[in-house]
Amino acid sequence: MSSAKERLEDLPPSAKLVYKTLEYESEGTQKELVTETRLSSRTVRYAISRLEEQELVEQRVSFRDARQKLYSLAE
Repeated sequence: MSSAKERLEDLPPSAKLVYKTLEYESEGTQKELVTETRLSSRTVRYAISRLEEQELVEQRVSFRDARQKLYSLAE
């Protein structure tokens, strides 16, 4: 499989921004990513889905609030 850097190259700028934010913050909910990146909810949702397709980001249920998902960079 290609490196994360290679898989990131073809993604839109919004996905790269979300990826870099997660790299810096280590994890975050969609709402936190919207705040950090200043992108719209819809754009962050799209960026996350593109990152998940490339297996660059993984999600799990937040312990603080089971309704929310926490996103982090894939191992």
